Amino acid sequence: MRVDGGPTGVLLCHGFTGSPRSLHLWSAAAVDAGFTVRVPLLPGHGTRWQDMNRTTFDDWLAAVTTSLAELAERCDTVVVGGLSMGGTLALRLAELHPGTVDGLVLVNPSVMSLRREMRILPLLKRVLPSVAAIGDDIAKEGVTEGAYPRTPLTALDSLRRGWATVRADLSEVRAPLLLLHSRTDNVVEPENSAIVLSGVSSTDVTEVWLEHSRHVATLDHDAALITASAVDFTRRISGVAVSGVTE
Repeated sequence: MRVDGGPTGVLLCHGFTGSPRSLHLWSAAAVDAGFTVRVPLLPGHGTRWQDMNRTTFDDWLAAVTTSLAELAERCDTVVVGGLSMGGTLALRLAELHPGTVDGLVLVNPSVMSLRREMRILPLLKRVLPSVAAIGDDIAKEGVTEGAYPRTPLTALDSLRRGWATVRADLSEVRAPLLLLHSRTDNVVEPENSAIVLSGVSSTDVTEVWLEHSRHVATLDHDAALITASAVDFTRRISGVAVSGVTE
């Protein structure tokens, strides 16, 4: 998705095996607010799960880095948002480009996993190309995110290594942060958000609990809360960046 609007840019990053569909309510709200919006489809996504095993965390990061550079070229302020692995990518962008990322909005971000199978993933991926996916973790009936039905293990192992890199550099994140996370999440453990909140160096941090949603909260019962909070946060950050006045 590419929509040119005003001088405030919003880059949204979707999750592992997902697509921009999971962010369509958020991106629509950003467009309605007059922002310039980019929601790239990550390499290996939006086709078939086998294609993901031929891509890596670095490929996904390169895709969002290209969109970030494009927004930085045309916008005065850039806020980066992400869902799940999209939050991982957003954090990495803030670590690597602190002068470009003016704000972060993270929804159920992932930086680790406590699942036992993750410990044997380097071996497991050699014998199994994929396992059944934990998809559509959404409380709202009749809503699907359109993610792959399988989890590609070579790609997942690349994400696992990406998590380690992001965790190691969390202290490099100084941008204002809005973090929204679900009370019930069957995909990403609550320890993930705790690690992010304790690890970043940001002094402007807002934490919001999502009481009525599961992992894909951007399509769930709290979607309106997420979009409104994200738009308000982006407007505030834009005002700070443009005027140089702090609240």
